[in-house]
Amino acid sequence: MTVLDEIIAGVREDLDARRLNTPLDSVKAAAAAAAPAHDALQALGAHPPRDTTLRVIAEVKRRSPSKGALADIPEPHQLAAEYAAGGASVISVLTEQRRFGGSLADLDAVRAAVQIPVLRKDFTVDEYQIYEARAHGADLVLLIVAALDDATLRRFLELTHELGMNAIVETHTPEEISRAVAVGAKLIGVNVRNLKTLEVDPANFAALAPLIPSDAVIIAESGVESTEQVRNYAAAGADAILVGEALVKHADPRSSVADFIAAGSAAKPAR
Repeated sequence: MTVLDEIIAGVREDLDARRLNTPLDSVKAAAAAAAPAHDALQALGAHPPRDTTLRVIAEVKRRSPSKGALADIPEPHQLAAEYAAGGASVISVLTEQRRFGGSLADLDAVRAAVQIPVLRKDFTVDEYQIYEARAHGADLVLLIVAALDDATLRRFLELTHELGMNAIVETHTPEEISRAVAVGAKLIGVNVRNLKTLEVDPANFAALAPLIPSDAVIIAESGVESTEQVRNYAAAGADAILVGEALVKHADPRSSVADFIAAGSAAKPAR
């Protein structure tokens, strides 16, 4: 069993417990009553005219399977506000509990603190989680191609659109990029972390990014440790970066976000 398989097994167990407490019909009702979702496509620069600004998706991330505890985050809403003040376009909130130490309470706190789009970052394996994300105010969800078959990926992407949301469709290989494009994904992430081994190879981004159509927003995920790496991702075609560890461990996350935006924007070619 791979690391991804183990994580998903735990996600399904936790999901079953939440479903017992809150049936799907109740979650659907809460989703319908939620305030309209923010336009994440606009926030990430998808609408013409395209510019050379690198967007930052800044993550509230307490732990990781590869590194263990990353940072004590007693007030996630304060961290999110610092990210937004630094110029982040989207706030990502990890809600997986077992391996990442996240929660829907973190999502609620962040949603109440910022007026920019919020991503519920989790391992989405059931439509319940998509309705749940909308009920808690999320504007985007993460869909990992490696965790879903084509029919389910398409159905989940369509559901996010029906709910007024968007999805970042995460890929790791040329074949997964082809699958993401085939279902019409407009926000395509390239995660340079192998979810089966947790190894990171930032060089993979430059090899994979050219396979993504120019009308999609290309998001570089994992491996961001410095402004130099941000410049490399931007020069290789990234429209946005998703970064957590480097920000939560930084003494001044606001300035770090701003530095990443400046470094990436200076290196990003026109599209």
